[in-house]
Amino acid sequence: MANLNEVDELSGVETTGHEWDGIKELNNPLPRWWLWTFYLCILFAIGYVIAYPAFPGLHGASKGLLGWSSRADIRQELSAAEQANSEIVAKIRAAKITDILANEKLRTFAVAAGASTFKVRCATCHGSGAQGSPGFPNLNDNSWLWGGKPEDILQTITHGIRDASDKDARTSQMPAFGHDKLLTSDQILAVANYVRQISKQDADTALAATGAKIFTDNCAACHGDKGEGKREVGAPQLNDAIWLYKGDLNAIIQQINNPRQGVMPAWGSRLGDVTVKELAAYIHSLGGGE
Repeated sequence: MANLNEVDELSGVETTGHEWDGIKELNNPLPRWWLWTFYLCILFAIGYVIAYPAFPGLHGASKGLLGWSSRADIRQELSAAEQANSEIVAKIRAAKITDILANEKLRTFAVAAGASTFKVRCATCHGSGAQGSPGFPNLNDNSWLWGGKPEDILQTITHGIRDASDKDARTSQMPAFGHDKLLTSDQILAVANYVRQISKQDADTALAATGAKIFTDNCAACHGDKGEGKREVGAPQLNDAIWLYKGDLNAIIQQINNPRQGVMPAWGSRLGDVTVKELAAYIHSLGGGE
């Protein structure tokens, strides 16, 4: 350990007395301007804490001497925005969804507003780009369980699907053919191969031939004679390449055996008439709407 008064020969600066492996620390004081800046920052921080909300508490934060509130500013900005948009919002509230889409100004506003709402309310299930995921339909394509016309989309958003809280919710029910022993496991395997065949996927042709008769007797009433689907009962099309729960053989067998019954909330009671119209306009604009 070097003496505190030792002076470094090369620099002529007194050392601090610290030494590591022969390297000595020089006692170079901080520049005076840096110290004053540091002290001013401390004083500014103390003044800021006194003037503005700063310290959290059990039921809120300290108010500060100035009484400023970012929430109050936001409320004012939102109120100003609502007032500025009140006229066009009133027109959307009074108009039918088809009239909104036919009016360029209303459509532009509704699609932009609907896109914002979609990111907050719908993207969790349907994806940020509305591309969907297993169990949640892709909203960009033209395959619709209940129809893709503006009125159909609005109806689905407003009342939801299998939402017990809304008496007008869309409802469809597929029998659990395996779970309820309506079909044997061999019959389910056969009809699954038939569904694979009509959707132009690899399938066991012998089993598919057997499954065709089973399909006609048990499935065609809802899904159509050729698997084209029936929107009036929410039965999906089975002869295309679009699948809600994947289209591999095991997934099809699982759905026939014990089908999953997804639920979509009824957004009308949650968001209001204007917002659901805006959502319908946005979803229709994605390209798959009819």
